Amino acid sequence: MTKPIYAIGDIHGQTEQLERALELIERDGGAEAEIVFVGDYVDRGPDSRGVIDRLMQGQADGRNWTCLKGNHDRMFSWFLEEFPREDPHLPVALYYLQERIGGAETLASYGISCAPEDRTSVVHEAARAAVPQQHLSWVDALPLFHQTGAQFFVHAGIRPGVALMDQAEQDMLWIRQGFLEHTEAHPHLIVHGHTAEKHPVHYGNRVDIDCGAGYGRTLVPVVFEGDRAWCLTPGGRQHLAPGS
Repeated sequence: MTKPIYAIGDIHGQTEQLERALELIERDGGAEAEIVFVGDYVDRGPDSRGVIDRLMQGQADGRNWTCLKGNHDRMFSWFLEEFPREDPHLPVALYYLQERIGGAETLASYGISCAPEDRTSVVHEAARAAVPQQHLSWVDALPLFHQTGAQFFVHAGIRPGVALMDQAEQDMLWIRQGFLEHTEAHPHLIVHGHTAEKHPVHYGNRVDIDCGAGYGRTLVPVVFEGDRAWCLTPGGRQHLAPGS
């Protein structure tokens, strides 16, 4: 019998949604269930600090949890460097504290206010004083992928035609074009977030588990057993078949 592995998509500061997803997993697989989180723990939602605290505590308690890095997690860490660094992948009109990105909500969870008229230097100095170094060290050390016998877990996706072990960090954190429209089989089933759907979707060669929690939608955990997958709901497992 194949051991189940559970996956949770982009959380984006939604601690209540996270706790709900963890309860569904524990109900299905017990407290020792193996869980992979595919990144984007911060930004947009109201409690990024609480999400990081919860994940760090779970790992410290010995839970079998693998937390991958998402592009928003890296943006958070980069903003808090000695000189704030913006991600060059962003369009020129966007920046970490801009409303669409949601960095201001992350800083607010650490008690830092950020108004449009505030100087970035002042906000940055206050944030560096307020955000625990343990949080930043944890984010910086997050792995970019997790590979099992049947699945390859990653935040955004992979570059088709490139060996899994040769994937570029930028692609694993940001890719959409060239990956989402690719329909041929990959070496493993790719389990990813980053591109928000209304619910998990199985595309045959990949499963998108970003349910749009950052936009107020419900976080739905997914369980994999070999090449089969199910969504976890309050009513139990629902088969997640290719094309569904």
